[in-house]
Amino acid sequence: MTGAVCPRLGGAVSNMWTAPEDDPRTYGHPVGEKATYREYLDNYRLTIEMKCEGLDADQLARRSVPPSSLSLLGLVRHLAQMENHWFQRVLQGRTDAPRPYNREDDPDWDFRGADPDPAVVKDAFATWKTETAKADEWLDALAEADLGREAPVDGGSVAPRDVLVHVIEEYARHAGHADLLRECIDGRTGQ
Repeated sequence: MTGAVCPRLGGAVSNMWTAPEDDPRTYGHPVGEKATYREYLDNYRLTIEMKCEGLDADQLARRSVPPSSLSLLGLVRHLAQMENHWFQRVLQGRTDAPRPYNREDDPDWDFRGADPDPAVVKDAFATWKTETAKADEWLDALAEADLGREAPVDGGSVAPRDVLVHVIEEYARHAGHADLLRECIDGRTGQ
């Protein structure tokens, strides 16, 4: 669909991934800082999910830009690890549970361990969904006034608003990677 209008951007957008009426992302006018962060975060999560739709285990695990270990499946595993780190470990201080897709002997295990096995795919998406659900539960309970409350991290401190901006940035960067990876797999492009 070319020339579709994206209300948030106020202009035409070509090469749409999906028809605007079928797009699960929202482009409302959130009121307040927390609602704005949540809408952007939710939309980027959905974008990653959309970029992975319809692909089998081999396609999801394909490393399309050798020698990089980057793949769509690796991105899902990495994002699950990232959500766990920032929302569970940093903001809630829950450091007792093992980190998903983390190995001391391989700091790139989230990507290198993304094998083209349906069980690995199932686990990655289930873990990612579990981590995003836990993050959302915590965010739902967070008062907007607490967005500036500092949490200890690495000998310093960080506020939830800073974490949210960082997590959104992380998703935005990886959504760009997902665009290129998907295009290398089947030529599909779009938002």
